[in-house]
Amino acid sequence: MSDQPPVHVHHHGPLRVRFCSGCATPLERRSVEGKTLPVCPRCGQVVYADPKVAAGTIIEDAGRVLLLRRAISPARGLWTFPGGYVDRGEPVPEAAAREACEEAGVTVAVGELLGVYSARDVPVVLIVYRARIAAGTARPGPEALELRWAEPESIPWEELAFPSTAAALTDWRRSPAPHPSAATAERLAPGRAVGEAGASPTACRRVAAGPRCRAGPPSG
Repeated sequence: MSDQPPVHVHHHGPLRVRFCSGCATPLERRSVEGKTLPVCPRCGQVVYADPKVAAGTIIEDAGRVLLLRRAISPARGLWTFPGGYVDRGEPVPEAAAREACEEAGVTVAVGELLGVYSARDVPVVLIVYRARIAAGTARPGPEALELRWAEPESIPWEELAFPSTAAALTDWRRSPAPHPSAATAERLAPGRAVGEAGASPTACRRVAAGPRCRAGPPSG
């Protein structure tokens, strides 16, 4: 092994790396700081499995919450709220707004933080905000089979997609709060939410262009 200090590489997703990204040497499993991790025997590079951050919104209206039935795996056919992975370098509230645009076709005003959800041996950390619809009419995006407004007593608890879905909805049901104001969303970040009802995923991703960036007409 090299006398140089070890390089730490952080990897997202299942840890299936077989070769060193620095010198292409096959990795070995070794004990590092009390954990068994892939290590390069040539240059000393250590590969860590990092968590993946996701963002979601509990979209509220008159005491109801907007739910969607997933059209993709995992948990296809089960219910959750709009959410998905945060892109590298993307502010988390903007990611939450983008996912609401992509999955439910609406522009949302992102409000207060509802909670952060994680579990042992689960690689995803979910950050959930309260939100309200600022523009557009909710309709399913490509990753949703259908949408439903649900009263707290009509949430399909036995058909929720993930444990974090149930945890966030439980927190929402236990802590009712006023709808977030548009002024709250304005303070989050420029370009926090884009898109009109039925906007294409490409249009919804144009969050970095600034607050005047709006989606074009629905595609297809």
